[in-house]
Amino acid sequence: MRNTFVATLAELAERDPNIWLLCGDLGFSVLESFAAQFPDRFLNMGVAEQNMAGVAAGLALTGKTVFIYSIGNFPTLRCLEQLRNDVCYHGADVKIVSVGAGFAYGSQGYTHHAIEDVAVMSALPGIEVFVPADPAETRSIVRAIAASRRPSYLRLSRAGEPELSGEPLAGLHRPRWLRSPPADVCVLAAGPIAGACLEAARLLPGNISVASVPCLKPIDDGFVRRVAGQARLIVTVEEHILRGGLHAAVSALLAGERSRAPVVGLGIPEADKLSVAGDRDSLLASAGLGPQAIAERIEAALRAL
Repeated sequence: MRNTFVATLAELAERDPNIWLLCGDLGFSVLESFAAQFPDRFLNMGVAEQNMAGVAAGLALTGKTVFIYSIGNFPTLRCLEQLRNDVCYHGADVKIVSVGAGFAYGSQGYTHHAIEDVAVMSALPGIEVFVPADPAETRSIVRAIAASRRPSYLRLSRAGEPELSGEPLAGLHRPRWLRSPPADVCVLAAGPIAGACLEAARLLPGNISVASVPCLKPIDDGFVRRVAGQARLIVTVEEHILRGGLHAAVSALLAGERSRAPVVGLGIPEADKLSVAGDRDSLLASAGLGPQAIAERIEAALRAL
C-alpha cells in the first residue's frame, strides 16, 4: 500500500505543482523516487513530527497541498496538539499519512502498534478518516483527498497487501462490496483485515456478505442503515480497538433504530498487558482476528440470535 501511495502521489505531483511531501526521517527505499523527481517539494523533517505538522500547516496556508508521512503513531499521537490547533482548527489542506496500521510493525512492540489512531484522529474537528483495504482503494483515495482541500487522515498498512476482488470503489465515502450482497450476515471490515474476513466467509456455510468500509469519517449513514434493515447480523472487523473505530461508528449510528440487526464487534482487545511483540499474523491470531477465529466468532454470534 505504501508503494501504491507514493506512486499515485508522484503521478498527481507531475500535474499539480502545489503538492508537497514531508516525512519524519523514514521511508527509505520507498520515498526516494518522489524525492528525486520533486526535490523542491520534498522535505525530510527529521525525527521532529511536531515540527513537521506545523511546517505542513504553514505551507498549506500558503496554498499548498501537503502530505506528511511517518510510521503509525508518530504523525498522529506524537504531534496531536499541532494537528488539532495548526491543521484542523484552520482547516488546512494537510493529509496525514500513517504507514503501519494496527500490528503491521508488530515485532517492534506497543510503541509501534497503531491501535488507537483512528479513534484519536476521528475526534478532531473537520478531518476525514480513510482506511483502505487494498492498493486499488488506496489509489482512489489518494487521488480524491489530493483534490479535497480539507484535512484528511489516511491509514495504510505496510507492504504486500493483495488487490481484493469485488466492486470498484464507487465514491470517496462509499463502502465497497467484496462478496455477495445482500446476505443474512453482513461483515463490515475496515482496512486490510478485509482479506481475512473474505477467508472467514469462505469457511462458513450460508449467505455471508463482506464489505470494505474505507471511509470511517464521515461514514456512509445510508449504507449502514440499509444493511441493518436487511441482514440478520452485522459483524464489524477492524485492526484497532473497538472504542472509537468502525464498531463505535456503526453502533452509534444504529443506536436509535427500532428495527435493526444486532451488531457484533471484532477488534483488538484493550488489555492490561501491552508489552507484546511478534509478527502481524501471530498478533492478529492472539487477538482473535485470524480467518478461522473470525469464522468461529460469527458462528457463535449466529447461535446466540
